[in-house]
Amino acid sequence: DRGSASIEFLGFLPVLILVALAAVQLGLAAYTVQQAGTAARAAARTASLDEVKTSPAAAGLAAMSGWLADGTDVGVTPCGDGQTRATATVDIPSVIPGVSFGNAKRSATMPCDDG
Repeated sequence: DRGSASIEFLGFLPVLILVALAAVQLGLAAYTVQQAGTAARAAARTASLDEVKTSPAAAGLAAMSGWLADGTDVGVTPCGDGQTRATATVDIPSVIPGVSFGNAKRSATMPCDDG
């Protein structure tokens, strides 16, 4: 009987580690989705201006965390029908090497300046 609690804990430890990794991965995926929305809104906002000082895609990338910006694609449609649309696609990082969780895609639409 002595030491049985330690053996039981060692048997349960892989389950605890798996649950912890799943929680971290879920948080990372949620943060990636939020950052994709931020990039799309910033790009659409920049594209909606009359006098654009920077490219909308660059504005979208600058608005998000640098470590996520490397795997990001920002596409912008020019102003038409009084509005512009930007879409950001961000690769979801993985805490498990070699496992892909796909990407997060968010879009934003902004009214164009009447200027």
